Amino acid sequence: MSDQRYLPAGAKRTTLQHRAGLFLTSGLLAALLGLSACSKPVEKTEDVRPVRIMTLAQSHIESSFEFAGEVKARIESRQGFRVGGKVAKRLVEVGQVVKRGQPLLQLDPQDLQLAREGAQAAMRAAQSNRDLAQAERRRYQELFDKNFVSKAVLDAKDTAYKAAQASLEQAQAGLQAQSNQTNYATLSADMDGVVMALDAEVGQVVAPGAPVLRIAQMGEREVQIGVPEDKLDLIAKSQDVQVRFWANQKTLLRGKLRELSPVADPATRTYAAKVTILDAPPEVKLGMTAYVSFGNKLAQRMIRVPLSALYQEKGITSVWVVQGDSVKLIPVKVAAPSGNEMLLSDGVKEGMQVVTAGVHLLKPGQKVKILPQAAVAPVQAADLEPMGSREIASSATAAASQTGAAK
Repeated sequence: MSDQRYLPAGAKRTTLQHRAGLFLTSGLLAALLGLSACSKPVEKTEDVRPVRIMTLAQSHIESSFEFAGEVKARIESRQGFRVGGKVAKRLVEVGQVVKRGQPLLQLDPQDLQLAREGAQAAMRAAQSNRDLAQAERRRYQELFDKNFVSKAVLDAKDTAYKAAQASLEQAQAGLQAQSNQTNYATLSADMDGVVMALDAEVGQVVAPGAPVLRIAQMGEREVQIGVPEDKLDLIAKSQDVQVRFWANQKTLLRGKLRELSPVADPATRTYAAKVTILDAPPEVKLGMTAYVSFGNKLAQRMIRVPLSALYQEKGITSVWVVQGDSVKLIPVKVAAPSGNEMLLSDGVKEGMQVVTAGVHLLKPGQKVKILPQAAVAPVQAADLEPMGSREIASSATAAASQTGAAK
């Protein structure tokens, strides 16, 4: 006899429900298998990506490098007192226009005036001694003519007179020097210019020769800039130098490279360059912010492609080249940026067709469909700046992200 008759009533119902569930599941599986056997197989379609392309062409590129700088006078003089002392008066302010010979600063002249008075007294004493020696020489000359004195006595008086005359000349020179020292207590401008800085105030004691004031000479203006070491040769060979100003960026003035330092600045590691502004108008003020651009025509012909055409992977920059109805990834060498485009110096040739949009959605051998070209305005040659592979990668990734988002 079966054991089921000894199970509780609740357990019997659970067993029956389990068997019914298994039977229903088996029926559903059989039905699904029957339907799948009757359906047709799904055809596998090949993935074709629509892309935009451009045909590569070589051309001569005008390179332009721009650096920011400050307008300065060609000649700036640091002036100081020739004598030491305490500053008594300040007669000018920073930014004031001064004329040649105009007083700028003045020292306390009391000690210098006392020294000059002492020199005057010494000169008067020397002059009195000279007059006395001259009178005695004259008297002994008369006695010698009458044979009352010997020649030796007359020679002694003549020697005394010459010594007194030399002492007088020495005293006169000392008085002149001391008068000059007294006059040096007033510092005067030695050129027409503008006061750029004051390094001394009233009451300050200054040493002889210590710079206390800086004057920029009126006249020729120049822009001082810092040039990185990789641009030295291009700057030195520049054929076109132009200067514009932050205050008026529409005005372009011609410039000329006057000086290029052979030694780098220890702090900035750049080389100081001075560019003379030719025919600078009066509106060009000292201290203005200026931009100097150096133009050169590159001897090597290069290929220009949009930034969106670059594909970056594992530190290698490449482009997708269309071959027939598929694409191939070719590494390239980027020379420099040109506005929103990049200049390629190696890796591709003139006449090749490269993908300019959707480069991050492709793979080697990918089938593509070429979209019709959209009419675009020609792009003028823009400023060139060196760009590292890391910067190119980040820029290319950003452009590709925007392209993918647009799709």
